Amino acid sequence: MTEGRHGALLVVGDVVTDVVARHRGPLAPGTDTAAAIRTVPGGAGANVACWAAHAGCADVRLLGRVGADAAAWHERELVAAGVRPRLVVDPEAATGTVICLVDTGASAERTFLTDSGASLRLEPADWSDALLDGVGRLHLSGYLLFSEPSRALAALALGAARARGVPVSLDPASAGFLGELGVDRFLASVEGLDVLLPSRDEACLLTGLPDPADAAAKLSRHVPWVVAKLGADGALVARGGSVLARVPAAPASPRDTTGAGDAFTGGFLAALVAGAGPEDAAAEGCRAGARAVERVGGRPPLPG
Repeated sequence: MTEGRHGALLVVGDVVTDVVARHRGPLAPGTDTAAAIRTVPGGAGANVACWAAHAGCADVRLLGRVGADAAAWHERELVAAGVRPRLVVDPEAATGTVICLVDTGASAERTFLTDSGASLRLEPADWSDALLDGVGRLHLSGYLLFSEPSRALAALALGAARARGVPVSLDPASAGFLGELGVDRFLASVEGLDVLLPSRDEACLLTGLPDPADAAAKLSRHVPWVVAKLGADGALVARGGSVLARVPAAPASPRDTTGAGDAFTGGFLAALVAGAGPEDAAAEGCRAGARAVERVGGRPPLPG
């Protein structure tokens, strides 16, 4: 992992509209369940970019694809968060939408209903090597791997970054979609990656191992650095087939776990850009994740 590398952070990934419905207890089939409902900007890639900017990364850029229906709103929200967006407006598809069902019990666990819309229609024509000018790190949202056009763009971006010596990270993003894609196909797609940031479920799914420490260690034989996000159990940092560090979680009182993993990734990457080592960066990621679960939605508060 390259530490202390100066330059911007470029994130390539999904920009979506989140409809967050917070309810208490089980849903009532066939009738009404009371809920507090908010519409907020989201998307794993966009959330990571916003949390990185919130954590102090001075130059954060985002490439994503949206529909004309919400392009102006998303651009305004990203700029307000300190991100420099390059949003491709899809001529056909609407902006992706995710319904986030959040149980307001002790765990604040969430369930997603996802219409990817324009977000996974990013394609190689949307990429330019000039996007890497001044960039010190590239981060790819794993959602890019779940459609053919955006998978091709991710491969193009990864290759271009490797050619320039720019380190690349990726968050697998979704255990559900990952299972549909297939482990072998996923691992082939991330060949040449520098940092992999899976959740507990994703790490275990990718390796077939039930213990996240064993899973992180095994994955670090494929990718130089693996940082496994374990929620309330903190994070693991693995390299070369061994777990090098176990980082404790920061204390939090969860309200909504939507975007907690994105917050971790944004905080982690901002710390790397600032020159931190992987263990210290993972600690920053844990602190960002703790702040995220105490908020509704997947984004940090806007500056001011």
